[in-house]
Amino acid sequence: MIDAKLVKELRDRTGAGMMDCKKALEEANGDMEQAIEILRKKGIAKAAKKASRETGDGIIAAYIHFNKRIGVLVELNCETDFVARTEDFQELGNKIAMHIAAMSPRWVRREDVPQEVIEKEKEIYRDQLKDSGKPEHVIEKIVEGKLNKFFEENCLYEQKFAFDEDKTVEELIKESIAKIGENIRVSRFVKYTVGE
Repeated sequence: MIDAKLVKELRDRTGAGMMDCKKALEEANGDMEQAIEILRKKGIAKAAKKASRETGDGIIAAYIHFNKRIGVLVELNCETDFVARTEDFQELGNKIAMHIAAMSPRWVRREDVPQEVIEKEKEIYRDQLKDSGKPEHVIEKIVEGKLNKFFEENCLYEQKFAFDEDKTVEELIKESIAKIGENIRVSRFVKYTVGE
């Protein structure tokens, strides 16, 4: 039997519902840290379930650098106008806009990269390796690795978050989905730099 005080403490520490806290503590045999980990994992699982839900609302977040030479607009979507008005959601929009200003992604996701760009990158990598003497299947593996690196550097969702390199922008968004309880996604963005 799990003590109600323990359930309340877990709820205070995580913000999760009472029943979720009780179940997590039962699963962890009363171990508070393990219960927190269980809830975190379930939060991410919940975020994954929410990822297919329609995001018809949201905000345009804006960031203008202090020198007034860089500006970013980003469309951040959620499911309801209620969430769009929350401080947490707006703060996420600002963080993503600042990240875009700092890291200059070219696309939101790897699916958005035009096929001709991908083919051109592959061609460049193959040309770099053609005189290496490596077998064709090894060259293809290397090309695949370089292409993944290209996506990590150029796609917003795959970039390391500028203000916490332990997570990607996609992981930052998933954490917000788990916390806020609605699907969230970046639809599009634009970065302006004076003279470019």
